[in-house]
Amino acid sequence: MKPTASPAPAPPFALEDFLPYRLSVLSNTVSDAIAALYRTRFDLTMTEWRCMAILYRFAPVPAQEVARRGAMDKVQVSRAVAALAAKGHVLLATDRTDRRRSKLALSAAGRRLHDEILPLARGVEARLLAAFDAQQRRSLDAALVRLAAAAAAL
Repeated sequence: MKPTASPAPAPPFALEDFLPYRLSVLSNTVSDAIAALYRTRFDLTMTEWRCMAILYRFAPVPAQEVARRGAMDKVQVSRAVAALAAKGHVLLATDRTDRRRSKLALSAAGRRLHDEILPLARGVEARLLAAFDAQQRRSLDAALVRLAAAAAAL
């Protein structure tokens, strides 16, 4: 009998080349840079800012809707909303159709703060996208849409 050859060992796993890892590192790097700006200039966490941005666009909505739209943990959103309410940026009103739930909206002060932060957030986005020409930005957007759809299908 002929001896069988052992299979070649698999190449070592290179975490730094693994797409989910790369996306996570990129997201954390960008989020950390922006979060430092929100924290130092506006005394806000990243989650608080995301809640504000969602409420600016979709309010009045319950906290569960904020969590769903922002792909955020419900506990994080609950803490962020409580902090925003304590700072006077978010208003809570009882839902007329289900009195056990609250609907959230930005207060006038919250809307003003949002309007002050938004140009800074867009400035960070513009600095990131400056690395790409117009066609590359369209390709990046299309790739992100396809990746999001593939991730949702997992």
